[in-house]
Amino acid sequence: MGKTGSIEWAKVKGRKGRTIKVPKSREAKAHPGPAQRYSSSGAKRRFLHRSPKSIVK
Repeated sequence: MGKTGSIEWAKVKGRKGRTIKVPKSREAKAHPGPAQRYSSSGAKRRFLHRSPKSIVK
């Protein structure tokens, strides 16, 4: 775990339009849960590319 206040947060629009706070390192990529782990071709998916419009400035 990081020290208190060491994580830099970024605001991102969630799926339902709400803004969520994510660590700055995960700002450009969405890390989905276990249900979205495999792509339609069967390959294992690590992350999804987040839309540039979803990043709140």
